[in-house]
Amino acid sequence: MSALSSVPRIAKRVRSSITKPTLLHFPGDGLLALAGERVGTASVALAEPPAGSGLKPVMGETGLPVVGKSLEMIRDGWDSSHVWHEKYGDVFWFRAFGTRLVSALGPDAVQEVLQNKGKVYSQSGWEYFIGPFFTRGLMLLDGQEHLLHRRIMQEAFTRPRLEAYQDRIQGIIDRTVPTWPTDEPMLMYPAVKSLSLDVATEIFMGTEPNEETHALTQAFIDAVRAGTGLIRTPVPLLRTRWNKGLAGRKVLDAYFRSQIPAKRASDDDDLFAALCHVETDDGMRFTDDDIVSHMIFLMMAAHDTSTITATAMTYYFAKFPEWQDKARAESLALGTSTPTIDQLDSLVALDLVFKEAMRLVAPVPALVRQATADTELVGHFVPKGTMVVVAPGAVHSVGDHWVNVDEFDPLRYSEPRQEHKGHRYGFVPFGGGAHKCIGMAFGTNEVKALLHTMLTTYELAIPPDYEIEWDHTSLVMPTDDFPVTLRPLG
Repeated sequence: MSALSSVPRIAKRVRSSITKPTLLHFPGDGLLALAGERVGTASVALAEPPAGSGLKPVMGETGLPVVGKSLEMIRDGWDSSHVWHEKYGDVFWFRAFGTRLVSALGPDAVQEVLQNKGKVYSQSGWEYFIGPFFTRGLMLLDGQEHLLHRRIMQEAFTRPRLEAYQDRIQGIIDRTVPTWPTDEPMLMYPAVKSLSLDVATEIFMGTEPNEETHALTQAFIDAVRAGTGLIRTPVPLLRTRWNKGLAGRKVLDAYFRSQIPAKRASDDDDLFAALCHVETDDGMRFTDDDIVSHMIFLMMAAHDTSTITATAMTYYFAKFPEWQDKARAESLALGTSTPTIDQLDSLVALDLVFKEAMRLVAPVPALVRQATADTELVGHFVPKGTMVVVAPGAVHSVGDHWVNVDEFDPLRYSEPRQEHKGHRYGFVPFGGGAHKCIGMAFGTNEVKALLHTMLTTYELAIPPDYEIEWDHTSLVMPTDDFPVTLRPLG
């Protein structure tokens, strides 16, 4: 097991064994951190509201010296926030990863932040976590600049383009899935990640996957995982997550930058070429820096989130074979190995499990904003400069509209229950507002096509007592890469 994947296990031992302050070494970050039991759990106001405002202060706690609540976040992900939610309510603050964070956990608070009607929640909150690695990606832009760049990129996700993509996506799936080993445990997470990266490479870059593009995988991993490092500045010689993320960004930057001249000269119809050719009515074109930044971010987002959801769905189908059988029957009834988007949409059981997998394992663990002015958040005072976080995985189990929130229950999305519609912002796996995921339909179609093919090709099996364990260091991933046995049908 790598140093990074062992961090959650180390953190569990920390909580159970520490009784007085001690020094801990975390190999994933090379940091000696002071820790002690129940340090910094006293309730503290983030800031006093202005006199006469009638607003309440945001209450919270600092956690451990130096690391704050970082260890709990690494160990438990956003599940740990439910303890604070019970203590402080829908809005609270804590310290983690070297900064103070306000959590908007109740659906009403989530709606205020994501809708951002007062224009006070900036995407600049992302800069602190991923700015050096995904600088000027679409998710990091604000205002008119964001709208302009999004409008250009939206051309890559129109319905006709999505339908054209689907044939190519299915072709990649069809040439890959049958090559997976059978009748013995295989590691599902890296297999799906490799397939998803091939899809993104072919669709968005117009390039056949090859050794060079496959070599970019580690650079993407290092860039993604750098944002939650406890050391948040370059340190010579140490292999911190921050240093590895910076090195990963250099690799990705060099690759995409080297491809730009050929793309500018081509008449290709992929997104990479479109970014190189597009020009507004007033003559504005993307610079090389813009193109590189957009491609790095889009390629990361396009394959990582699909990988997480497809892996989670595979786990739940294997864990609950009755749902696997139900979904397989519907897929086989289609009578085709190359379903259209409309046919994929007709697969009821597959869609129910898709939604439940995203509720239980949110593909994007946090949506980060920063207050650009003193503001009110559901009756609480949030001062200018505060980092505000919406954690979909935590939001998905808060509110009376969810029943038995810890249970896997795909029927919660069917009539007459429709629990995900109990509040417009109570189910936000793709975010919401102006920054709602631009590739939502693309990713949904890819994941459903993959699971349709898997279900009509194999039986998915795991030991009855197997429970998946998720690494919450950054984007979630199985700590053991999720071994599953594929048994050919019939």
